Amino acid sequence: MKKLLVVVDMQNDFIGGPLGTKEAEAVVPAVAARIKRAKADGDEILFTRDTHGDDYPASAEGKKLPVAHCLRGTYGWQIDGRLDAAGAKILDKPAFGSVALGEYVRSGGYGEIELVGVCTDICVISNALLVKAFSPETRVAVRRDCCAGVTPESHENALRAMAVCQIEII
Repeated sequence: MKKLLVVVDMQNDFIGGPLGTKEAEAVVPAVAARIKRAKADGDEILFTRDTHGDDYPASAEGKKLPVAHCLRGTYGWQIDGRLDAAGAKILDKPAFGSVALGEYVRSGGYGEIELVGVCTDICVISNALLVKAFSPETRVAVRRDCCAGVTPESHENALRAMAVCQIEII
């Protein structure tokens, strides 16, 4: 069975940068171990990367979240260096969820898609729901110990919401 591991927005700005949290920092070792296992198993790995330009403050998101982050080409935009992204596909996305990711999984013939990353309550949930919508018969799972939300409470709320939408929480 063809498997895909989607590593959502494990970027410097979301871990130790302006939008970082101690919970995001705490999951880095677990995400690194999960990537290592996926590589050993021969699974495909795809990283999403939140990507904004200099016009971010004028964007709809920038008006509601006025914290410049993940600006293309900056240190904060890069995948955390403790994670092995060698050989993985990287998908830049301009918003929380990525229709391009949905289209990618729909055409990939995957039997299982697993998501890990940050933030559970924003980008992980958005992308998990899109993946499920684009590939409704595929097993879609989110690994709880490899995700962190903006707060522990919103992390748990997002996991519950995804479970109701037939996304397996593992």
